[in-house]
Amino acid sequence: MAILVTRPGEDGIELCHRLTERGYKALHHPLITITAGRELTQLCVELAQYDLIMAVSQSAVSLTQQGLQAQGLPWPTNAIYLAIGQKTAQVLSKACQQPVHYPEISDSEHLLELPVLQEVHQKRMVILRGNGGRELISQTLTQRSAQVWCREVYRRVELPFDWQPMLQRWQQVNVDTLIITSLHQLTFFMSQLTAHAQAWACQLRLLVPSERIGREAITLGFQHIVITGSAANHDLVAALQP
Repeated sequence: MAILVTRPGEDGIELCHRLTERGYKALHHPLITITAGRELTQLCVELAQYDLIMAVSQSAVSLTQQGLQAQGLPWPTNAIYLAIGQKTAQVLSKACQQPVHYPEISDSEHLLELPVLQEVHQKRMVILRGNGGRELISQTLTQRSAQVWCREVYRRVELPFDWQPMLQRWQQVNVDTLIITSLHQLTFFMSQLTAHAQAWACQLRLLVPSERIGREAITLGFQHIVITGSAANHDLVAALQP
């Protein structure tokens, strides 16, 4: 049994280490890399004007933190902070030194159910995100009469790969489980494969953090899907335990 981990960066490396410590064979194959977004500098200057500040990922927090430090600017102390999941909330709280609201289930739908987001009439909110994504949040809060700005503080850059040698390697080590932590990564992964390789991939056990990604995986042909409820590494590892 081997597990293919597509999570990028240090988080992906850490996940592989956790899996190895528990006796699994883990292969790290990141599908994207993260760079600073085109609106990061602008966001840092204007951050103090918002009533609510929401981070969609740890990358959003770390890049914003780097941007603020580069300009000698602090995190606002009078804003309400939110995050899409527990791990992102922990990272954000450490950075801004403020409490952070987050849903127990890490997805847009549950975030929108938080009490703090029910009365947002004319509140100014910024969503710290990558290049696209989380449209449901901005659309729903706009319908609730909030003033919502989405700022690209980081950028996901896809890493194309030659499927043939990679598939051969994955089959040689008996990969039977695939971990994918975002919808973008799932669709990109499948776009890199031929029909033959896709058929192989769809036989794997697939771990994804949310029902939304799980539904898309079903349409792509995956049959063995595990919804972990969180993209935190400890939850991904726990989902593999018998």
